[in-house]
Amino acid sequence: MGEIFIDYSRYYDLLYKDKDYDSEANYIKDLIKKFSPKAKNIVDLGCGTGSHDFLLSPYGYSIEGVDFSQEMIAKAHSKIASFPELASLLKFRQGDIRSVRLGKTFDVALSLFHVMSYQTTNSDFIDAVATAKHHLNPNGLFIFDCWYGPSVLTDRPSVRVKHLEDDIIRITRVAEPKLFPSRNLVDVNYTVFVTEKKTSAIQEICETHTMRYFFSPELEMMLTNSGFKILLSEEWMTKKALGFDTWSALFICQLIPMFS
Repeated sequence: MGEIFIDYSRYYDLLYKDKDYDSEANYIKDLIKKFSPKAKNIVDLGCGTGSHDFLLSPYGYSIEGVDFSQEMIAKAHSKIASFPELASLLKFRQGDIRSVRLGKTFDVALSLFHVMSYQTTNSDFIDAVATAKHHLNPNGLFIFDCWYGPSVLTDRPSVRVKHLEDDIIRITRVAEPKLFPSRNLVDVNYTVFVTEKKTSAIQEICETHTMRYFFSPELEMMLTNSGFKILLSEEWMTKKALGFDTWSALFICQLIPMFS
């Protein structure tokens, strides 16, 4: 049925084409300007296909993105051809954010779109935080978002269906969650039906994404023990205080000088 069904990076971009990356990048830019106005470079841990990075770099930031998926990194590299004026500001490489070491430091470490919620064990999370710490300059910022526990348990995950298409393919994705409250985890079981419009060929793709939801006290403990202090926590994009209706929480942390 052709490469159309194995090009995960293309499937990813289509599934999230309705995501407002412009507003999100502007939101992150404003936070960086507020808490680190002299910041010049950024490492993006779990960069995906680089969508946030392509929108942040025009503000003058030099950005290096890391992602576990070689397909995602290949897609990010292919995008650079469409933005030659940004080529000198952007680099992408494959790597595991729990262990990658780039041999350089940055003013800001980002980990967006719930990448930290994919760190499903304490050791995974702590190792990813250690990577951020390793790559930060003194007083550097670590900015991440995650699923927020009080909301997950109040407004339980439910079955959701999403339909998307472009000129070549049509996608229907069914998300069926299963909650594991004793482990702070949710298995999101995806069934994706991809239809090639030209031939009407259909492929069914099944994936399970295990996501961790966090509570503020446990994050504060793990971050403090890792050498960070939390400067701000708020609801992603809305800037509201964290509460029972906060599914996505943002945390801005600063590297404590004595640990740097």
